[in-house]
Amino acid sequence: MNTEGTDGREKISETSFTPSITGVRLDVCLADAALGLTRNQAQRLIDEGKVEVSGLQRKANYKIRPGDNVRVVIPPPDEPTAAAEDIPLDVLYEDHDLIVINKPVGMVVHPAAGNYSGTLVNALLFHCNDLSGIGGEVRPGIVHRLDKDTSGVIVAAKNDLAHVTLAAEFKAHTTQREYVAIASGNFKDDTGTVAVGIGRHVTERKKMSPVTFKGRNAVTHYKVLERFGIATLIALRLATGRTHQIRVHMAHIHHPLVGDRVYGGPPKLLSMKIPRQMLHARLLGFTHPRTGEHMEFIANPPEDMMKVLEFLRNK
Repeated sequence: MNTEGTDGREKISETSFTPSITGVRLDVCLADAALGLTRNQAQRLIDEGKVEVSGLQRKANYKIRPGDNVRVVIPPPDEPTAAAEDIPLDVLYEDHDLIVINKPVGMVVHPAAGNYSGTLVNALLFHCNDLSGIGGEVRPGIVHRLDKDTSGVIVAAKNDLAHVTLAAEFKAHTTQREYVAIASGNFKDDTGTVAVGIGRHVTERKKMSPVTFKGRNAVTHYKVLERFGIATLIALRLATGRTHQIRVHMAHIHHPLVGDRVYGGPPKLLSMKIPRQMLHARLLGFTHPRTGEHMEFIANPPEDMMKVLEFLRNK
């Protein structure tokens, strides 16, 4: 249920639920309960006395028992307001409904903890005066995302019609998304499919994993483009769009992306240091929300990825 805060304005969310899994830590239980909480946030709420288990306050390491009822009070988040910033954008296409960008390496898509400026949203707010408001003040126009260190094609909506329509396409998996990546090792087969569910890692909350309480269906198709022995250039098509999907799936089949320090990719090849995961969103295809026309946009890999490929070809 929802209740008003003491000032009459601040919304406070109060939720009670009976965990379906016993024997797990209380903070882990909260983080996996679809409340939008990270494990650190759950621990903070527990320490602040905002969590009760069957009417009693428990510590974060309390193990859930059969019949326990968890009550949690979640205060409203302190969300920043995104400000317009004059940041250059590589615009691939733009009209009254949408804008397609070739996102550079190192750019976060929208403001969040630790990244309140320099994001794609900050740049879009300066470039456009008509972004969709569905994403709120922090994520206006954002329909889908790319990781900070993943470059490539991304689309943003300029009005609510475009936002709703594009979001429905992504949810229905009718968009075309092709990535290129440099994965470690030599693939046995030229083509393949990884169909393994992905969810939040059970202990490392910033990671995704196929070993989880609530994995969601995830399918990635790959094709070998070029072999180098110690690494392989591959193209990937997504049939689903889970967080870190390609990175998790490639690590799962023992070919983590080169430079992916989170999922075990080698940080260097022979004598060459790798600055980030070698992953680029090369192609994005979708149906235009107003005209119904099928559109495809392509961006070549950035300079750092091309340098790695050159190194591999000449080694």
